[in-house]
Amino acid sequence: MTESFIAIAENIKNRRTIKPFMMNGHKIPNGHIAAILELADWAPTHGYTEPWRFVVYEDATQFCAAHANIYRENTSDVDQNDTVANNLLHQGDKASHVIIAIMKRGKLPKIPVFEEIAATSCAVQNLLLGATALNIASYWGTGGMALKPAMKAYLNLGVDDHVVGVLYLGYTDVHPEGQRTIPIEQKVSWVK
Repeated sequence: MTESFIAIAENIKNRRTIKPFMMNGHKIPNGHIAAILELADWAPTHGYTEPWRFVVYEDATQFCAAHANIYRENTSDVDQNDTVANNLLHQGDKASHVIIAIMKRGKLPKIPVFEEIAATSCAVQNLLLGATALNIASYWGTGGMALKPAMKAYLNLGVDDHVVGVLYLGYTDVHPEGQRTIPIEQKVSWVK
């Protein structure tokens, strides 16, 4: 194996999901955020549609306040849960930045929506791996109102556009071990 393969493999194997409450509140330089967004932009894309878009909140709590308000304004009184609203409000208290990952539907209808979502997910993975290389903790969430029509309206998205996730970025003092629960042999079939 080459040194570059080993370095890439190590980075992939070291990437971990770190929930925002496990972050320590230290700020990430905006230049580092810009650098990992540039890596995201190199994701594979069918037909050069480059469907990924990112909305960056330099103050994570700003997005969290908006997220909690979207929940309150778009959830019936009967279904509202104060704990959920409070969790959404405070989810980013220790995060540095929040990035909303969006799939912006291109103008090539021959390309299936699934491929556009997959390309955007590849862009997110590039971003997460870049964050790992810079010792930035990350969490890719789709909870709360992230996938609801109200979030699309808040972000002024088109009918065919989709939120792919809310990315919380920050630094952490916690470094959990990685694990896989299903052996690779059960996931791969070789055809000879």
